[in-house]
Amino acid sequence: MGLLPELTNLFGPSREEVWRELARQVGGWYVEGNHWRLEKVEARVKNWTITLDIQRVGIGENPTFCTRLRAPYVEAGDFRFQVYRAGVFSWLGKWLGVQDLVVGHEPFDTDFVIQANDERRVRELLGNARIRELITRQPRIHFGSQPGQAWGEGAVPPGVSELRFHDRDAIKDIGRLRSLYDLFAETLDQLCRQGSASPRHPVAE
Repeated sequence: MGLLPELTNLFGPSREEVWRELARQVGGWYVEGNHWRLEKVEARVKNWTITLDIQRVGIGENPTFCTRLRAPYVEAGDFRFQVYRAGVFSWLGKWLGVQDLVVGHEPFDTDFVIQANDERRVRELLGNARIRELITRQPRIHFGSQPGQAWGEGAVPPGVSELRFHDRDAIKDIGRLRSLYDLFAETLDQLCRQGSASPRHPVAE
């Protein structure tokens, strides 16, 4: 027993400890994993549910695991966007024709690649200083909206989209996870304010 505090100090808190603390901070709940599914955290923001879980990538003896957050919402118009950090090969993507919109906020425009199917709406979304701040806090980020995907049983109703974040590592930083939760909450509110989403509860989550 005497070694356990020392090991915790050496390696830091476990993912379960961090995720349970996140659930406590945001008024959500921690769902333990089993042989068929990995653990997750679920939290409500108004009519939306934000889910943090681990995604298994690959099969066989050496799969990798990445962190993801998802939140289904009722769309109002077919608005799609993606934001991720610019990297050393961003210039190559631009040369190959990869879209990179400018929303009029430096250094955000330089630091991130912005893609969307509606430039006016993405400018309005990222005109929200709080959203830009929360995105900038992430050392790595791939964040955006996409058509809703079925979770377990049942089909996704028409008109349901999904906010989604993923990272190639299993995140155990409570500050980073809390910022991501806040980013989802603020983005969902902003999408509603600008008429890109409905505040109605998505029937299937």
